[in-house]
Amino acid sequence: MGTGGFMASMLLVPPLRMAVDPLLKAGEEKPFVPVADVNEITDEPKRFEFTLKINDAWVKNQATTYSAWVYKQGSEIVALSPICKHLGCTVNWNASPEHPNMFYCPCHGGLYTKDGINVPGTPPRAPLDLYEVKVEGGKLYLGPLIQRT
Repeated sequence: MGTGGFMASMLLVPPLRMAVDPLLKAGEEKPFVPVADVNEITDEPKRFEFTLKINDAWVKNQATTYSAWVYKQGSEIVALSPICKHLGCTVNWNASPEHPNMFYCPCHGGLYTKDGINVPGTPPRAPLDLYEVKVEGGKLYLGPLIQRT
């Protein structure tokens, strides 16, 4: 293998590592974090903030704040990511007088229904992601995001 072959292999190693690394970590359990008392949750979406300790390649145990829009739908609790699927801006509930009772993204006028489904004809191309939800001892715990398409 000559110099050209060696250099070509060096270009392939990083993408290959990026593809394989998540598979190697697939067995890691994602933590559930306490977010709210269940009695604070109503049928009107309310924003709750929570903190996770993140480990990445540069920083260990970095406290990072996240949020979720949480509401009751019948006996179920729904927790939506506030991150717009268009360009990553933050959506707000009932923030547009022209579009009441919807999630609205102020960046480019994106709209989502209460259940996080993107409204056709507006910029978002996919629904808002959902958090895994668990209730224990009267507390709401949120887990990993579930991507919807």
